[in-house]
Amino acid sequence: QVQLVESGGGSVQTGGSLRLSCEVSGYTTCVGWFRQALDKERLGVAVLVGHATRRYADSVKDRFTISRDKTKDIVYLEMNSLKPEDTAMYYCAADPGDQCLSSPLARPAYSAWGQGTLVTVSS
Repeated sequence: QVQLVESGGGSVQTGGSLRLSCEVSGYTTCVGWFRQALDKERLGVAVLVGHATRRYADSVKDRFTISRDKTKDIVYLEMNSLKPEDTAMYYCAADPGDQCLSSPLARPAYSAWGQGTLVTVSS
């Protein structure tokens, strides 16, 4: 069974940076980050498919980078040039099966979720 523990959220001003971490235990086909703003749906942000393929939401391309430290089994989300619209609860998610292969950024493909970490970007 996959277990995920996030850390690294916080408050920054517009243009600032944060790094989120997700400790992963168990096998995953895909692992990545979703976010949910207040009264909005949870959407995919960045996902690792296997160990090398990355998928990003258009809204974060060229600003966010997902990576994985295989030795520590930690998945990172480096967030740069943050905007107020990036404010949300960020969740680490994983799929130990193959549903994510056809739609890596689709929420229904993921069965394992962390508890979430809050990111607030002020203008």
